[in-house]
Amino acid sequence: MKSPNHLLIAIALFLGLAAGSPADEKPNILLICVDDLRPELRCFGVPHIHSPNIDQLAASGRAFHRHYVQAPTCGASRCTLLTGRYGDPGNGALFNRAAQMKKKPESVPPSMPHWFRQHGYTTVSVGKISHHPGGKGGKDWDDASNLEMPLSWDRSLLPAKAWQHPRGWMHGLAHGEIRVKAGDMDVYQALEGGDSIYPDGVSIDEALAQLDQLSADEDHPFFLAVGILRPHLPFGAPAAYLNRYADADLPPTPHPDKPQGRTTWHKSGEFMKYNRWGRNPNEEEEFALEVRRHYAACVSYADAQVGRLMQQLEKAGEADNTIVVLWGDHGWHLGEHAIWGKHALFEESLHSPLIITYPGIPRPGESTPSMVETLDVFPTLCQIAGLPRPDFVQGVSLQPILEDPASLGHPAYAYTSKAKTIRTPSHRLILHDDGYVELYDHGSSAKETVNVASANESLVKELKEQLLGRLGGEG
Repeated sequence: MKSPNHLLIAIALFLGLAAGSPADEKPNILLICVDDLRPELRCFGVPHIHSPNIDQLAASGRAFHRHYVQAPTCGASRCTLLTGRYGDPGNGALFNRAAQMKKKPESVPPSMPHWFRQHGYTTVSVGKISHHPGGKGGKDWDDASNLEMPLSWDRSLLPAKAWQHPRGWMHGLAHGEIRVKAGDMDVYQALEGGDSIYPDGVSIDEALAQLDQLSADEDHPFFLAVGILRPHLPFGAPAAYLNRYADADLPPTPHPDKPQGRTTWHKSGEFMKYNRWGRNPNEEEEFALEVRRHYAACVSYADAQVGRLMQQLEKAGEADNTIVVLWGDHGWHLGEHAIWGKHALFEESLHSPLIITYPGIPRPGESTPSMVETLDVFPTLCQIAGLPRPDFVQGVSLQPILEDPASLGHPAYAYTSKAKTIRTPSHRLILHDDGYVELYDHGSSAKETVNVASANESLVKELKEQLLGRLGGEG
């Protein structure tokens, strides 16, 4: 889909966006999904992080500094991104959707890539986009007869290479080491070598090849989704990225103590089952700092992969006709509330980066404090690209905020299998299934460490009504 005049394409795209209607040539979509990425980026206000490529995306587009996911776990969060709907709170959400499609196909609305495919796009995924890298089931996640997202992709790819299969790639360390027993695999690692010694290096190679192939097709726009694995556990990245943090001055972890009373706290089971050399970051400050340095190294490694994608997009001549979205599938605790992981309904689990950029975006580089949800990405991309808005999506288009970063956002909702939450600009309310309530005041320095529900009965009632009205259930 190359064009001899990228400037004309950019102008046509901008005019189409400004008019709220499709441009003569539909824009491409490049969706970059980063696993376990909290807003630990310089462009999100964390100065010790080296993230120049993602920072450049933010400088050319709109960074949403108050973006929240629908679930603090990969599968359920990605299900919402890819369907535009609230759903199953578990990691099997998309496989459950696929099973429902077999039973009653008319009852399951199209996914986001399926919708774009129906409107003339070639859709390709590389890496981890749904819960299983490559989007297949089976023992090793490579059974082509068991698709996680039927009808969605023209090609769904995961080149496992030395890691043998997608399951091995998903929890891989350097040079093809795969997880057999988590206790035998180090929780972090940094070996000398190039990017390809860790799993993301080989999957990004494939993404670059796909980008070239898609760009050569002059008849169809593309929807290319690329999943970057790091900073998912185990924290493995080439030593060059860790070396950047050898002398970094990491700030103290806020609210590092286990919360008192009943909360959605959990004991960091995924992190703790890896080999930690008998050390616990909640008990040893130096070990906690080492974990944080390795997480930062993985963020910089992920950032480098974003840079490779953007360079190839430019080289292919498609940068002036492509909408780029960078999305973190959920947050990650680095010791806050004595948690090392996700799965809670605290701020750290649900707050993740979202950046959207496209040619002609008004006021590029201005971030927005407006509160938004992952649920909003699907209708937003439809509006920017000039596609019809699906009537089945449950989010709203972020086009007003893309045009004016001061435009108002809306409350954010999330859930696990045992509780649900609403986040407003001032408070977070968590409602457990048995009716127990947590209420936190974000205007207070205590943040989510002091439950103020008993002193704010009218606010609790108001937020419960909003939450149950949106997500259903009983109070």
